[in-house]
Amino acid sequence: MKHVINIAVVNFYAEWGNKENNLARILDYTEAAGKRGADMLVMPETCLTGYMDEEGKSRTEKMHARLAETIPGPSTEKVAELARKYGMFVVFGMSEKDPADETKIYNSAAIIHPDGKMEAYRKLHLPFAEGNWAVVGDEPVLIDTPWGPVGITICYDTYCFPELIRYYRAKGARLTLNCTACPDGNCTAGSAELAIPAYAFGNYIFIASSNLVGNDHGAHFMGGSGVVGPAIDKGGVHTYVGHMFKDPNSDQAEMYLGTIDLSMADVNTDIPLFRGDWRPELYKKMCEDVLAN
Repeated sequence: MKHVINIAVVNFYAEWGNKENNLARILDYTEAAGKRGADMLVMPETCLTGYMDEEGKSRTEKMHARLAETIPGPSTEKVAELARKYGMFVVFGMSEKDPADETKIYNSAAIIHPDGKMEAYRKLHLPFAEGNWAVVGDEPVLIDTPWGPVGITICYDTYCFPELIRYYRAKGARLTLNCTACPDGNCTAGSAELAIPAYAFGNYIFIASSNLVGNDHGAHFMGGSGVVGPAIDKGGVHTYVGHMFKDPNSDQAEMYLGTIDLSMADVNTDIPLFRGDWRPELYKKMCEDVLAN
């Protein structure tokens, strides 16, 4: 298994409702990352279309539904051409049409492998107005990579549901990829700022986040794309690539690319979380008790 990886994250400005323009720039970023030797590129939630809900319209008339595509589909096929060309993984957010039922739209991350293989991660938890256009997914996704299994999350999944990242780490992941659309409101920004370092430290895992930036149909997104992971002194976390949310100059449209050593997730694990201290059989009973009430 490989340990050292070149990874890129992007503060991406999504022009709301302009899929053609957004796709052109997704392709440009993919080309730029590939030319610079990226092994993996992570882009934000709904970056293909923009994020905010379109109020006052039925589900089928909403922008996310009108611009939704299947995975594979026209947009992912174009990204896959570049992924194959440069031998890289590309993950980006989009509204996904269920091929078996076109009335179902998911808030998804398209996952493209270096050989062009495609997968979809469908967001498990939908906050605020997302439920107005999307339905929830039901499956966590771990992708197979030369660096071991890598987990996929989208925004709210990451910040408010620690079960998912803990599950990925317990399955052997040293890295999770977080496609996010996090605006700079107190609630959302606070959740992101607190959760990323806490979960990276508590699980001894790297979290790579890629966020929207700029104005999007009435909301302002704060950027802050970066890769956070265990610090070498075992006493906290370090931002290895990019910026944390609200750091100086973290709110500009740009790509950050860096090299990280995933073996630090194991070297810095003094607490034997997954060697006896973690008790999933007990937590199963606790969850069953909650479900029974």
